[in-house]
Amino acid sequence: MSETYELKAEARERVGKGSARELRRNGKIPAVIYGDKQPPLAITVSYKEIFYKIHGGGFMTTVATIDVDGKKIQVLPKDYQLDPVRDFPMHVDFLRVGKNTEVNVNVPVHFINEEKSPGIKRGGVLNIVRHEIELHCAANAIPEFIEIDLTGLEINDSIHISSVKLPKGAKPVITDRDFTIATVAAPAGLKSEEGAAAAEGEAEEAASEE
Repeated sequence: MSETYELKAEARERVGKGSARELRRNGKIPAVIYGDKQPPLAITVSYKEIFYKIHGGGFMTTVATIDVDGKKIQVLPKDYQLDPVRDFPMHVDFLRVGKNTEVNVNVPVHFINEEKSPGIKRGGVLNIVRHEIELHCAANAIPEFIEIDLTGLEINDSIHISSVKLPKGAKPVITDRDFTIATVAAPAGLKSEEGAAAAEGEAEEAASEE
């Protein structure tokens, strides 16, 4: 789980586009805390802090503490909006986190031991189908990443979710199929050699039938 952090915030009485523009001019952005069977709470947070958290990685998988005028609330970021042109944060939604809160969250995949994959050593290419896996887990036990070992993989081998060891209590959100996370694809040269060999075999077979 990523290291937690704390954000200072202020309760926000005024809402609407005009109020939001004024906040952004003053170095702040609007946000909302919702969930845990409590009414939504409109707040303002530091634009600078949110910008660095979003672009620093792990923002959506790290539980934070928001200090709202002295009251501390545990939250998990659930959504944010960026300016479509400049990538500036415009708004953030936070989910309240209680002791029994469970969430669906996209967790990044890290691959290790490429040098121990015979297929990759022969020139095979790691084709990553999913850079993230959506997991259902406790909000206070979100893994920072899922590690996948490539040891022993040959060309044309595939890695499916059933072969991945997930942290205790974490389950894939997709349950109706054994989806593929990555494959070791044949290099272009080997593909063309195989294609030429197949074509040559077909030509010889056709000639023998004449």
